[in-house]
Amino acid sequence: MPRRGRNLTEQERTLWRAYVAAVTPLPGHALPPVGAAPAEPPPPPPPPVTAPFPAAKPVLKPLPPVLHVGVQPGGVDSQRWKDLRRGRTRPERTLDLHGRRAQDAWHAVRAFLHAAQADGLRCVAVVTGKGPVPDGGVLRRELPHWLNAPDLRPLVLGAVHPAPNQGAVHLLLRRRR
Repeated sequence: MPRRGRNLTEQERTLWRAYVAAVTPLPGHALPPVGAAPAEPPPPPPPPVTAPFPAAKPVLKPLPPVLHVGVQPGGVDSQRWKDLRRGRTRPERTLDLHGRRAQDAWHAVRAFLHAAQADGLRCVAVVTGKGPVPDGGVLRRELPHWLNAPDLRPLVLGAVHPAPNQGAVHLLLRRRR
């Protein structure tokens, strides 16, 4: 049983006739002439209907919770976290920031983490150095802030100083999707 199409409204027919008049047909495929279009103008469009609810805002994917170095994040089992903390999980790639200024180090960390995740690595190390004994160096203090930046936070699952080395941070990266 063939499906019946709906009938065109007069406004749709007028629009179609205007479109067909502007198109030149291929040779041998000319359309038969259509009767004259009515002279009355199309009715004005109906006024916009106001919705009872405000317009929906675009849904933004929330950022993961703030990353703290040395705190076990959700989604990491205790055995993997213990291995990472004790230095048994070996980093697949290392970035050494010794001798860099903070701005250069920030760009290096961003490029390093994006490249590591693109290569499918799971564990990487960033060496900041211990810095002066009382409060640590600038890079060591700034690294947690950099890891919580909106473009890097979704890449990093957890961060920890491995047991014997307080001048490095091992990062567990999220899997690529």
